Formats: sequence, C-alpha cells, structure tokens
Amino acid sequence: MTTSADNGQKDGQPAVHTPSVVSPQAWEAAREQLLVKEKAQTRARDALAAERRRMPWMAVETAYAFEGPAGKASLLDLFEGRRQLIVYRAFFEPGVFGWPEHACRGCSMVADQVAHVAHLNARDTTLVFVSRAPQADIARLKARMGWEMPWFTITDSFDTDFGVGEWHGTNVFYRDGDRVFRTYFINNRGDEQMGGTWNYLDITPLGRQEIWEDSPEGYPQTPPYKWWNWHDSYVEDAAPDKKWVEVSDAGEAAFRNQQASKNP
Repeated sequence: MTTSADNGQKDGQPAVHTPSVVSPQAWEAAREQLLVKEKAQTRARDALAAERRRMPWMAVETAYAFEGPAGKASLLDLFEGRRQLIVYRAFFEPGVFGWPEHACRGCSMVADQVAHVAHLNARDTTLVFVSRAPQADIARLKARMGWEMPWFTITDSFDTDFGVGEWHGTNVFYRDGDRVFRTYFINNRGDEQMGGTWNYLDITPLGRQEIWEDSPEGYPQTPPYKWWNWHDSYVEDAAPDKKWVEVSDAGEAAFRNQQASKNP
C-alpha cells in the first residue's frame, strides 16, 4: 500500500504535491528504472565530449594583452606553460551591479563553484578568469570572496572578439608551441555546468585524458584514478603514489566483480 507524504500547507507556505511514499522494495525498483535513463544520459554526454574533441580549431592571430598580478601578460602567458587554457569572462567592472564591492551575482556564483585548479593543472590545463576591472580591485574582490583562481584584466578587444563582450562565456584554447588555437566556446546555460574538474576537462580538446575515452589517435591518455591526488600533492612528471595505485586497483577489481555478479 502507498501513502502520500504530508503535503499540507505549513507556516504560510503553499501546499506541495509530493510523490507517493512506498516500500523500500518499490523505491529501489523505481530507482533502478530511472538509473537506466541516467546511464544513457551519461553515455550520451561522453559521446558528445568525444565529438567535441574532434571539432575543428580556429587559429588566434591577434596578440591580445592583459594585466595580471605580475604586470602585462599575453594570451600565451595565460597558459602558464600548459597546453590547454580555459578562460571565463566574468563581469566585474564599472557599471556592473554591485561594483565596486562585488562582481556580477551570476559570475560570482560561477566563481564560488570552481574546484581546486590543481586538478586541472595536473591534466596540462590552466583555468583563468578575465574582467575589465583593474588588478587592485580584482585582488581585493578575490580576498573578500576567498577565490584563488588566476584573474586577469582585459585591456583590448579580447572580450568582443570571442563572444563575451556583452555576456559571460567560457572560451577554450590550445597551445602548440607559440601558436594558439580557439577550440571551443560555451555560454548561457552551458556555463551553469562549469566549476567541477570533470566538466571543465570535458570541454577541452584533450578531454580527461583517460584510457576509456573515445579520442583521436595519439591523444595523451592514462588509466583513470591513477593520476588523481590530493590538491597539495601533485608533482609534475612524478610517478603515482604506489599505495594509491594498489588501492585503486583493488577498488576497480571489486567493482568489476560486483558488475559481473549482477550480469552473469
């Protein structure tokens, strides 16, 4: 027998028409039914990321200039020596609601969600924010809000040239030596998904760089789990911690055995 949860009006709030309350067995059956669709969505997302990795690139010919904490910087400098660069255009400048104490509320929500950038750096990827506010204001805002991502000042037509002059957006670039290419762009509700390490990597040309991904031949790939680390423990070109490799191997084996038992 099913019963309905208490959905009457409380504390002046309107009534909420809640789903049925069922037995544990019925709840698990409903969850398994929805899981089929969720797994299909995950596979579709992976396929879309694979298609994204095969998008054509656009050469960046203009020598864009920014101001950073250390002074003038080129677009090439923003890579910090890595191959991939993700640039989020945040609105923090005169005329933006909240200036000078705050940046745009939506852009601030995006900034609040950014995971520790060390995980992106470990995948040869740099994330930066850019705005038109002077560096002194950016430094003050970052200190107030507890944000640690690199944040540069736009000094030329970078924003209008890359579709973020009047609205926020995320551009992705790839560096091949001294040549820079634009590889992807996302804005509007697409930016809602940004912040997590995996979502950022999924919009880059190299992806997560794990062996399960469908990527063009020759793309860098390593086993999943093995490269993961505490954000204060990444060391470039260092071998994964032996103990962690053993633990992750055991976890993967247990998962495979569990899946085999479910699907004899």
